[in-house]
Amino acid sequence: MERWNRAMAAIEEALDADIEVAALARHALTSEYELRRVFSVLTGIPLSEYIRRRRMTVAAAAIVADREAVQDIAVRYGYSSADAFSRAFRAVHGVGPEQARQPGAVLRTQPRLTFHLRIEGSSEMRYRIVRKDAFRLVGRKARIPLVYEGPNQAMIEFEQNLGQQERERIAAPSNEQPTGELAVCHNFDESREDGSSFDYYVAAATTSAVPADLDVIDVPASTWVVFEAAEPTLEAIQQVWPQAFGDWFPANPYRAIPAPEIVRADYDEDGALLGAEVWLAVESTA
Repeated sequence: MERWNRAMAAIEEALDADIEVAALARHALTSEYELRRVFSVLTGIPLSEYIRRRRMTVAAAAIVADREAVQDIAVRYGYSSADAFSRAFRAVHGVGPEQARQPGAVLRTQPRLTFHLRIEGSSEMRYRIVRKDAFRLVGRKARIPLVYEGPNQAMIEFEQNLGQQERERIAAPSNEQPTGELAVCHNFDESREDGSSFDYYVAAATTSAVPADLDVIDVPASTWVVFEAAEPTLEAIQQVWPQAFGDWFPANPYRAIPAPEIVRADYDEDGALLGAEVWLAVESTA
């Protein structure tokens, strides 16, 4: 985690200057993609939003001191106008700069984040590494909001509206691992924050010919890490992502790469969840 904390320190040093994500990624010895992705998964907010909140936290001290014009403070923290700065300030603190200068004004703070490796290793993760040639994911898609915890109602409604017959038609061409009907998450908003949007597919993995009316993702040859959900519950499946990026990736010589994220679930005859696995594309850092 030391390299991630170096990136956090670099943010603090440049709150009154331009902050390049590429430079932060170099501090963390990772890619811009992985830096943004892991940060959002572990903290629940996008990297850009964290930087904005930290800037407004520090800028609040200058505002309250009331020794400089708002325009001068705005320029110092990278805003071209007092209006743009005031909008950002209000979004974080709930009040504008002039209101913040009034006696008794209540402001908010974004604490500086630091990352710590949990030495106890209490969360065991079962996984396997799979190397696959190119294949296609084919099915139906919808643009829906990202939900980190609890049921995703938009996802549920999309699956229900497809109907069982259509879902069986989608699964029919499956001839590749992971087999059967799959839940596929792809093309996330850059922020990847709770409530942002992504493409959700009910799909199958195949190399066969498929109906022309289905949506298709061409997946190049890749290495995949396949995690087993600890329990047959929605909560356990959702916890795979924070456990993977918080525990597994820091301890193993791999990093995530841009690719569809796949969930394969098994059910009994009554529709009860028996188990699930999450497929994430990776590359070796060894």
